[in-house]
Amino acid sequence: MRRKVSESLVAWKKSSRRMPLLINGARQVGKTYIVKKFAQEHYEILLYLNMEVETMFAKFLETELSPEKIIQYLETVNMQDIIPGKTLIFIDEIQACERALTALKYFSEQMPEHHIIAAGSLLGVAVNREKFSFPVGKVNELNMYPMDFEEFLWAMNMGKLVNTIHDHYNNNEKMPEALHEAALNLYRDYFIVGGMPAAIKTFIGTNSFVKTQEVQNEILNAYIADMAKYADPSTSVKIRACYNSIPAQLAKENTKFQYKVVQRGGTATIFGEAIEWLVFAGVALKCQRLNHGYIPINAYVDLVNFKLYMADIGVLTLQSKIPLQTILSPVEVDNTFLGAMTENYVAQVFVCKGYDLMYWQSNGKAEVDFVLQINDEVIPIEVKKGRRNRSRSLRVFMEKYKSPYAICVSKRNFGFENGIKSVPLYATFCI
Repeated sequence: MRRKVSESLVAWKKSSRRMPLLINGARQVGKTYIVKKFAQEHYEILLYLNMEVETMFAKFLETELSPEKIIQYLETVNMQDIIPGKTLIFIDEIQACERALTALKYFSEQMPEHHIIAAGSLLGVAVNREKFSFPVGKVNELNMYPMDFEEFLWAMNMGKLVNTIHDHYNNNEKMPEALHEAALNLYRDYFIVGGMPAAIKTFIGTNSFVKTQEVQNEILNAYIADMAKYADPSTSVKIRACYNSIPAQLAKENTKFQYKVVQRGGTATIFGEAIEWLVFAGVALKCQRLNHGYIPINAYVDLVNFKLYMADIGVLTLQSKIPLQTILSPVEVDNTFLGAMTENYVAQVFVCKGYDLMYWQSNGKAEVDFVLQINDEVIPIEVKKGRRNRSRSLRVFMEKYKSPYAICVSKRNFGFENGIKSVPLYATFCI
């Protein structure tokens, strides 16, 4: 499957400032697959080490962190030369071995000529444990997420449609109605299938939503197992409770995360650590509230109020148990939760694009779903599940903060009217 992250891997290999690369991402987002594919295309030799099973290597690292000694050990055990520039050393599931993470620092300092990539499913969780020493400034970092809708279309062999969507977005021209409806149908499929590579592969092979959701359920069970494995029993219960509450949080009229929805009397003191675990593990996305829409927007973040989305829209669809016909029907349905799910989809796309997730609220009178800083301009974005795209909140924000334009993401075709750019939901990846 074609992934956008491949371009970043090629750039890393060519960089004159290359250091060991650390890839972080939730379980099953395709880290192992894409690194092995990259190695096959750009290196002569791949040395693959999975730290969940490489117990002897982990034992060796307990007493030795010298890069020279590590290379000698690996060459001897694997009976092959490790040649800088021709051999890629890939350390998978590195969160299972703290010393392997520490070793990256010494490779960066003493033997930078070696090409090393490390990946971890719960790396964010692991490095935030007290005993972990993170090699700050000694590694390049890359975050990996589930496949976005553009990558889904590539996997569906719809590359020409992707190019057409980009062209109409850039030229601000309406899509031919037949193409517009076809793209919306594919968007509805993605809403159920989501971005997990295994789920997409199953859907392509079977064209069955039932079989696809069976795969998603296995992934969800793996997440739950991780919650028990990588957290103490008390924290694990809180993590599961917070994660399971996300559909209920989004179903509220006010989608701001409320601890009392998790448990009566719940507070940040009780559940704050559990929320951070979910975010660091990459299975939940945090969208912070903005106090103001001035540049730089990061300076005006409200650290207390936030929304919480699931990292994959397909897993949210499964977890929420929403009837699939509600999603697949071309007839607009008056369903508030479907609107919140549409926000979740857009949040997933924006995170894949590298945007920080932020929303804006003004004394409870106006709310803008997302605010992005694009080319030194602050752009408010409203998300609608259907074709209606009027928004008083966008007007309030634009007048208050002098935004050059706003974006409304909905099922409507491309257009630009009264300073508001209309972007179809399937074209969110163009923003």
